[in-house]
Amino acid sequence: MFKLKMADAKSLKDTFTAISILIDEATFSITPEAITLRAMDPSRVAMIDFQWPKTVFDEYKCTQPAKLSINISELLKLLRRTGKDETIELILDEKTNRLKLTIRGNYTRTFNMPTLEAMEEEVPTPKVTFKTKAKTTTQGLHQAIEDANLVSDHVRIQADKEKLTLNATGDLMGATIELKKGSDTLLDIQSQEPSKATFSLSYLTEIVKAASATSELATIEFATDMPIRIDFQQPKEGKLTYYLAPRIEVE
Repeated sequence: MFKLKMADAKSLKDTFTAISILIDEATFSITPEAITLRAMDPSRVAMIDFQWPKTVFDEYKCTQPAKLSINISELLKLLRRTGKDETIELILDEKTNRLKLTIRGNYTRTFNMPTLEAMEEEVPTPKVTFKTKAKTTTQGLHQAIEDANLVSDHVRIQADKEKLTLNATGDLMGATIELKKGSDTLLDIQSQEPSKATFSLSYLTEIVKAASATSELATIEFATDMPIRIDFQQPKEGKLTYYLAPRIEVE
């Protein structure tokens, strides 16, 4: 059995929304120290690596390691019923295989939902040597991605020691977005060598849009024609990281 309680229901709702953009069913690992998830989307193009230590929660009880497999979309229907300044409590009853969710605010309501059969697939962390590391504001990155999305369904991200450039080319229009080192958006960039890779905007747009509700800062790491890693800063040493495979283009 485990019990989680948070005074900030919105934070939990926003985080599960960010997870739901890649996967509809998820198996969380719950230990006395943290709740974690590492999973790939059905097309195996993108991966999420999530961890919240027990310090994120106002109350965290876990008597022994457990797996929690749930339908994220169904859980979000309940989480969206939470309002400002409401607390939320999650309790897993392994005897009945049901998750009980209690929301307390001006009034109290309790829901329960069935859990799913745990998925046993172990997803390893991608072994990638990154050549560029950039730190941006999440909101600034979101705006840059949205600009590229106006003209194309993919974007080429290029980096050198001074700037990050997003190039998008569609059938009718093109766009070039430059983020310069030291600006309000690109806070820092370190590049061992010029790097460039192309990515699907359908994935990037959804990832950055959803994660922007949970984080103010993002760290981007990539190398030429290699997967990109985007880490969204979380409170109290939490982790919300996405990996996205590149789109291979024929020159």
